[in-house]
Amino acid sequence: MDRRVVAVVAAAGQGTRLGAEVPKAYVPLRGRTLLERSVTAMETSEIVDQVVVVISPAMEEHARQCLRGHDVQFVHGGAERADSIYAALEAISLDDACVLVHDAARALTPPGMIARVARAVLDGAPAVVPIVPVADTIKQVSGGAVDAVEATLDRSRLRAAQTPQGFDLRQLRAANRAYLEQSPEFVATDDASLMEWYGAPVTTVQGDPMAFKITTPIDLRLAKSITDEAEPTVFEIPGN
Repeated sequence: MDRRVVAVVAAAGQGTRLGAEVPKAYVPLRGRTLLERSVTAMETSEIVDQVVVVISPAMEEHARQCLRGHDVQFVHGGAERADSIYAALEAISLDDACVLVHDAARALTPPGMIARVARAVLDGAPAVVPIVPVADTIKQVSGGAVDAVEATLDRSRLRAAQTPQGFDLRQLRAANRAYLEQSPEFVATDDASLMEWYGAPVTTVQGDPMAFKITTPIDLRLAKSITDEAEPTVFEIPGN
C-alpha cells in the first residue's frame, strides 16, 4: 500500500505581532482566515490524504466555524510549540507515513510546493525543508546591551526556511520524544532544526516566495495586495 501523506497545520499560537484581536491563524485575508487558506492549500495539493489542525482549546469553536465543510481532525496544542506538534503526531493513527508540518501563517503557500516537499519524503528523504535565497546582508552580533557586529555571514550559503516541512513520521516522532524527554538547552525553532539536533539528515527542495510568513501588519498588507479571489496569484521562482 502506498504511504499516506498527513498534513499537520499548526494554529495554536497567539501571533501577537500582527496586532489583531484574535490569534493570527484566525485573521481574515479577503474574507477567508489564514487557517482556512492553509487547510485549503493542503487539500488542493492532490497529494495530502489527511489534515490535522493543532488549535488552542479556547479557540476550538472558532476553528470549527472557520473550517466548516473541511474534513479535518482537531488536536489541542500544548504550552510550547514542540508540545503541540508532538500531540498532533501522537494523534495520527498510522505507524508509517509522510507528515508535513505547516505554519498556518504561511497561508498563500502554493499547492505545487506542498506536493514538491511531500514527493521528496516519499522518495526516501527522512526530513525535507523548502528554502529560498536570502536577499539581505546578514550580520552576526554579540547579543549584548549593544549589538556589536561580530561577523558578516556569507550570503551565498544562507537560505531562509519555509513550511511545510516534510518528514518520515516514525523518525519525527522519535526526535520529538527524545527532545521532550531530555529537555536540552537547545530550542527547536522549527521541526527541521529538531531533526538536525536528533542527528537525522535534512535535505532541501526549492521553496516559493508566496510561502512567506504573515507575521506583522506589513506582511498582511502585502498578502492582501497580491491576493485575488477570482484568480489566485502564483509566483514561481526560476528553476521550478
